[in-house]
Amino acid sequence: MLGAIIGDIVGSRFEWNNIKTKNFELFTRDCFVTDDSIMTLGVAKAIIESNKDRDILRKTVAAHLQEVGRPYPDCGYGGMFHRWMYMDDPQPYNSFGNGAAMRISPCGFAASSLEEAKILSKIVTEISHDHPEGLKGAEATSVAIYLAREGKSISEIREYINKYYYPMDFSLDEIRPTYRFNETCQETVPQAIMAFLESSGFEDALRNAISIGGDSDTLAAITGGIAGAYYGIPVDIRESALSYLDRFQLNILRTFESVYGTNSEIKSINCLRVNTKDNVVTLIKEIEEGEEVTGKDVPSGIRSFSKLQLGHKIAIEEIGEGERVIKYGETIGYASRMIEPGEHVHVHNMVGGRGRGDLE
Repeated sequence: MLGAIIGDIVGSRFEWNNIKTKNFELFTRDCFVTDDSIMTLGVAKAIIESNKDRDILRKTVAAHLQEVGRPYPDCGYGGMFHRWMYMDDPQPYNSFGNGAAMRISPCGFAASSLEEAKILSKIVTEISHDHPEGLKGAEATSVAIYLAREGKSISEIREYINKYYYPMDFSLDEIRPTYRFNETCQETVPQAIMAFLESSGFEDALRNAISIGGDSDTLAAITGGIAGAYYGIPVDIRESALSYLDRFQLNILRTFESVYGTNSEIKSINCLRVNTKDNVVTLIKEIEEGEEVTGKDVPSGIRSFSKLQLGHKIAIEEIGEGERVIKYGETIGYASRMIEPGEHVHVHNMVGGRGRGDLE
């Protein structure tokens, strides 16, 4: 959930001043919390108070959104939703605005099954954004977060979204020159998901989202929710973001994290690098083709060339032909050809060096 809030804060200063590059400072004095974060916290509070009881959640979620949202009348609500926020008896208004997806991340984090991620999303969304496109945008986001939490690979997440929600048949480079501000789910959610799919880490995902322009805070909030579930959130970025939240907002966040967990560290590791001299790592779990290689002191952005079982070795640096293959700080062989980062290292591209004086 915090990933969505971070995306909102980082993107806040670019919503009306788009930037078509990934080169920018993440946090400045011009950043602020917008309605994306406020409503995310409102959904979180509703889930906490209902304990995910669907009947209770259905009856109370609107009141919780109003309770959390009304103290912040100038945080950026759209015209229709602003009226909804201050109604005595708020009703859905057939909206397919991207506000449906920007606030949904707590559902993906709280869900204990894929089906529950969908059900919670529907309950939380239909109170205002009951148009089919609004419901779809929220559900796609909630599902992507749940799949990321469950350790699905980027390729698996892409395949699921492509099959059931939106065609993932474009690239950010293709749309960046012409993409413009759009507040609909159907023109925000696919782009935000693609920003995650093309990323190499949490921060990179946010930079991807903001670099295409458009509704920057909402794009980055959607992307950040998914990226936070997949990569985890680096501690320094977490701490910087928390400084923008007031005491009321922090209390909701910390309560939610105490129940459903936190991604303050990198979510999980799949390999072991024992010595900083090592140019290969050993897998400690199965890895999918295209999955990022993650572990302590492992450079970010390296993706496995192939599906591999635990115990196998992957290069984390380019190893030239004839150069040493180093594991546990010791030379275990020599590259028989050039080996790229992310490539499986085995007998097909390495020769043993023990006892080979000609290779010493």
